[in-house]
Amino acid sequence: MTYPATAVKTKLILAALLSAAAFSGTATAQEYTAPPVAVKPAGGPKKNANYVVDPTHTFVMYEMGHYGTTTNRGRFSTKDGSVQIDGTGTSGKVDITMDISSINTGVDLLNRHVQSKDFFNVAEFPTGRFVADRIDISGDKVVDVPGTLTLMGQTKPVTLKAVRFNCYLSPLINRQVCGGDFETTVERSDWGITWGLNFGFENKVKLLVQVEAVNVQP
Repeated sequence: MTYPATAVKTKLILAALLSAAAFSGTATAQEYTAPPVAVKPAGGPKKNANYVVDPTHTFVMYEMGHYGTTTNRGRFSTKDGSVQIDGTGTSGKVDITMDISSINTGVDLLNRHVQSKDFFNVAEFPTGRFVADRIDISGDKVVDVPGTLTLMGQTKPVTLKAVRFNCYLSPLINRQVCGGDFETTVERSDWGITWGLNFGFENKVKLLVQVEAVNVQP
């Protein structure tokens, strides 16, 4: 993803703010506790606003059935992303890059397997991307985000449904933060991920996405 110089500068400022907030008044990361300051409501997404995705609060988790008995789960991080709200405040654009190589199932052996050519082939496709040219906003809430998901070099339509959404004024950085939990169910074979379909690993995969983005305007 390419950002203009002003956006890059804003991202660096934001990173510094988040880092300073996380460790202010603490000797080590292990001693860190959130300051006892209540967040303040901040309405909905602002018109004509630009938001930068906070990678420390933005992750994707997948759930895939295993022999009809249990559920295999994994999580990967995001690298960067942006959200733009239009002048009406009822729509906008989203562009988020995911770090597929960061995938973590909690089991080292399984991590290596899902990173291999059998699944995500991270050696060749280390990142994924979600892009949306529309955001459905009703009042102060995002309802859903219809867009496209690119994995393994394949781009397919995906609509993320909001199950939770809110904006607040962060006491750490004094900026509006908006975000929520989103869900969708896809068929992994659409992206060419077919390993195990004939012996117990389900095709349908549930994606659970948590996103927080910071308004770059003071």
